[in-house]
Amino acid sequence: MRIVVSGTHASGKSTLISDFSLRHPEFTVLPDPFELVDETIDAPGAALFASQLRIAAGRLSNEAPDGDLIAERGPLDFLAYLLARAELTGVSLDSEFLQRASALTTAALTTVDVLILLPLAPSDAIDVGDDEHPELRAAMNDVLLELADDPSLVGDHLTIAEITGRPAARLAALEAVLARAEDRRPL
Repeated sequence: MRIVVSGTHASGKSTLISDFSLRHPEFTVLPDPFELVDETIDAPGAALFASQLRIAAGRLSNEAPDGDLIAERGPLDFLAYLLARAELTGVSLDSEFLQRASALTTAALTTVDVLILLPLAPSDAIDVGDDEHPELRAAMNDVLLELADDPSLVGDHLTIAEITGRPAARLAALEAVLARAEDRRPL
């Protein structure tokens, strides 16, 4: 089973994955691609997001370990960040770049079984300071949810679920989604 947990920054991805991995040690955990980028790029700009998109896609497509895995973020997250940033700055993305990024995202998602979305919800608000770029956080959240609804981008093979609530409820919801996805997998 290959799972990607997606969401804007400070949406609970790390907590959910940590809780899940404690109960499911058989899963390999792929960390947030931010941990793997060049440390000299720290501003939330197009170069940083493009780099993370390549890392996220590559580790799902080329470098993924055999067996069960759960990844913190996938290429869809960084495509959403790129589009959200373009929307906020008013600077359009190069159409060829956007086409390549979309194709890379689509190809990587063909290797994924379950996409978990952690949308921002008032009931489980996680407070962030201004240093966390709240406008970008909100814009990315909206774009991510739109992208996840695009079958030409995510395909029709994925089980996609939005999960909200407190950490224990999110874990239970994730496990329920996986049980349903397992039931539908071919033998």
